[in-house]
Amino acid sequence: MKNLGKVLIISILTLIGMQTFAQKIGVQGGINLANILAKDDDDTYSDDFEVNLGFNGGVTLEVGLGDLLSVEAAVMANSKGFKMKEEFLGIEFTTRANLLYLDVPVLVKVGPSFGPVKVFAAAGPYIGYGISGKLKYEAEGESDTEDVEWGDSEDDYLKRMDFGAKFGAGLEAMGFTIGAYYSLGLANISPITDNGAKINHKVISLSLGYKFGK
Repeated sequence: MKNLGKVLIISILTLIGMQTFAQKIGVQGGINLANILAKDDDDTYSDDFEVNLGFNGGVTLEVGLGDLLSVEAAVMANSKGFKMKEEFLGIEFTTRANLLYLDVPVLVKVGPSFGPVKVFAAAGPYIGYGISGKLKYEAEGESDTEDVEWGDSEDDYLKRMDFGAKFGAGLEAMGFTIGAYYSLGLANISPITDNGAKINHKVISLSLGYKFGK
């Protein structure tokens, strides 16, 4: 909870600081295609993992720094995780990890305008905090779920804190925005680090939004 408090304080201070100069406040939402990199010094275990369909949604604040440059901060709810399929004795087993994170990205956006349409590229860091998580198991029409145990001990599943880099590109016109983004987790969220074990998030996001203001 202390870490969540820190993330929320950073979020509030970032948005308040930008609000002093803010030109545009907006809302944004869409779909996520999430996966993870899971490996150690011996093997990469996530090579056969599949993307897990989820969502993203939140609020944004953008500060213009000229005709071509701006900075955009956001507070986003992001679903992350993965899907894994295995076959044993002719039976297919599916495991889904559905993880909900609160992310705070700060992106530098650059791009020209062509009449009412602006084309942009964006890049910057993000910090995130795992709020909740479920593991869902399915086989032969039956399913079961359990809560993800968050923490830093070897009995836990994942660490809550995440950070990384986010990249994207998109279009803006008449207040509406459409964008495609890729978030690469740089934090090792595996509580177990023996033999070089590591887990990192990988998320592709497709988002639609609307910005208020000039």
